[in-house]
Amino acid sequence: MKKTISRWLLDVWYKDPFIGVWLMPLGFLFSDAVRFRKFLYRIGVLKTHTLAVPVIVVGNITVGGTGKTPLVVWMAKFLKESGYKPGIISRGYGGQADSWPQWVTNDSNAQQVGDEALLIAKQTACPMVVGPFRVAAAQLLLEQADCDVILSDDGLQHYALGRTLEIAVIDGDRRFGNGYCLPAGPLREPIERLQSVDLIVVNGEKSEDHEFSMQLVGDQAINLLTGEQKLLTAFDNCHALAGIGNPERFFKHLANAGLSCTCHSFPDHYPFARHDIEFSDQLAVLMTEKDAVKCTPFAGPQHWYVPVQAVPQADFAEQLLTLLKRKS
Repeated sequence: MKKTISRWLLDVWYKDPFIGVWLMPLGFLFSDAVRFRKFLYRIGVLKTHTLAVPVIVVGNITVGGTGKTPLVVWMAKFLKESGYKPGIISRGYGGQADSWPQWVTNDSNAQQVGDEALLIAKQTACPMVVGPFRVAAAQLLLEQADCDVILSDDGLQHYALGRTLEIAVIDGDRRFGNGYCLPAGPLREPIERLQSVDLIVVNGEKSEDHEFSMQLVGDQAINLLTGEQKLLTAFDNCHALAGIGNPERFFKHLANAGLSCTCHSFPDHYPFARHDIEFSDQLAVLMTEKDAVKCTPFAGPQHWYVPVQAVPQADFAEQLLTLLKRKS
């Protein structure tokens, strides 16, 4: 049922030109509520907590995946190379821990802390804490880890956490859909929100001069069971599955590598079970690295994941450091 509803909403937001119009009054109510909530933070009725170190929030204004997690991974590595000691916080979406906040390590359970959080911790080797209240997560991080800058994966709308820099990530293919706020469209906040962020990164080709483009690259697959690595060109007919915000982007990545795949899309953060990734034939099954952290316990020799890395345009790195030093 969840899978069907998700697909229907995506069709309404990005393809259907009529149903969104009928829902538009609800979208106006939502956008008014968003503006009023932000106003309450601005006048101090709702409290914003300022931390002792700079905070960089990487988020989006649309529902679904835009590529912000690969960008957070890239930024964490880049900041370490630049002499900083970054720590990372996140919502831990999908995590079912009994208490929050939670530390995330390589040995954490994705069901407890969330799939994206575990992926980030594995790829960055940075101290990481997750929890629905970002301020508490950040405070725990500062109390028990040596950090001089905090990266918040998502949280653009979490105004309780003060921020030094805001970076918005946009899906270059889908952009803003029909341009309406929830539930009429995919927007969490009106498009005008982008006027107040510090940097805009487009996953794909940018369309505005003030935006920075970013590409997700990866030409290998890694076996979940054995760790064996193969070039994508070594695969032919196969299954491809993705439980991410925009599965079509993963399928397109495989198609661009020359693969012919039977594609299976699932809702973002889908809790995979063994029967979801097993098929009656003997074909290879390719998945995203985010899905792999949940599927590894019951994977077989036919299961492979495709890691990707974010590659922002060259001057993004210089601009990031310049703004961080100026605003810290």
